[in-house]
Amino acid sequence: MIVGLVITGLAAGLSLVMIGAWAIALRTGNNGWIDAIWSFAIGIAGSGAALVPLQAGDAVTTRQVVVAVLVVIWSLRLGLHIVRRTVGGGDDPRYARLREEWGADFPRRLLLLLQIQATASFLLALSILIAAHNPAAGLRASDCLGVLILIVAIAGEGSADHQLARFRAEPANKGRVCDIGLWSRSRHPNYFFQWLGWLAYAVIAVEPAGGYGWGWLALSGPALMYWLLVYASGIPPLEAHMLRSRGDAFRAYQARVNAFWPGPLR
Repeated sequence: MIVGLVITGLAAGLSLVMIGAWAIALRTGNNGWIDAIWSFAIGIAGSGAALVPLQAGDAVTTRQVVVAVLVVIWSLRLGLHIVRRTVGGGDDPRYARLREEWGADFPRRLLLLLQIQATASFLLALSILIAAHNPAAGLRASDCLGVLILIVAIAGEGSADHQLARFRAEPANKGRVCDIGLWSRSRHPNYFFQWLGWLAYAVIAVEPAGGYGWGWLALSGPALMYWLLVYASGIPPLEAHMLRSRGDAFRAYQARVNAFWPGPLR
């Protein structure tokens, strides 16, 4: 009974939040607020799902607290970064392109898109819930590994965002392609580290010995995030924008640097 209420609450709450994000984006004319609101919503939904008892009388475990804290840290770091970027810049180029393509139908189609995003967010929140509620006693080596992966992911994504912001702040770099630091090893290191963070929850959730069958469902989190970032709303529209704005310079960058996985220059 409690599990059903939690799942229903997550789905309904995320749907309503993305409706609110849609309304704010239309009112302000800046769609960058959508991603900021999404980041904070995942933080609230994920930490809540981690801490809520799934059975009456259940005590909160150390694993639940650790997962909830890490979700909040990730959410605040990413959300505040997007807020600063949104306040200091113009409309997100991905959404600006959709506004241009969809024309007068933009509000309706954006609302539909954000409800699809709410559904994806619900699946991601479920992977957090599954990881936090792993019934294994105490913290295991895999929990420590998951925490380490998530810390590396948060630090790596923050470093990539900082390097890009520092590059763009230099007037001499206007119109150039950022290829410094982590950006010299991956064209989208921020996306790579974001995906890595979702892999951490699967590491915490999975019990290889088979004692927690639900844990394997947490693999849906990194699988879904990989598909979104690499094939759907991440790399494809952003690279299309970069090709329009940077042309041959970005084509040369594509030829020598991996799109997603960090690695040596080709």
